[in-house]
Amino acid sequence: MQKFAFSIKTRSGQFIERIAIAGKDREDAERKLNQMYRYCEIVGCEPCKAAASKVRGAPTEDLLSLLP
Repeated sequence: MQKFAFSIKTRSGQFIERIAIAGKDREDAERKLNQMYRYCEIVGCEPCKAAASKVRGAPTEDLLSLLP
């Protein structure tokens, strides 16, 4: 599962930056975002690369520690 950082403008005009939403892909994350913030306007979206690389790297480090 990936995380995406959204910047949105709410229906009342308030601007919110860096809302992190997890999803299978961007469309899934947008669907979840629209459930929480109905009628919002998505201003920007970018994948959260730092969180994804930590999650992917952890199992490899655990396996390497088991080797003699």
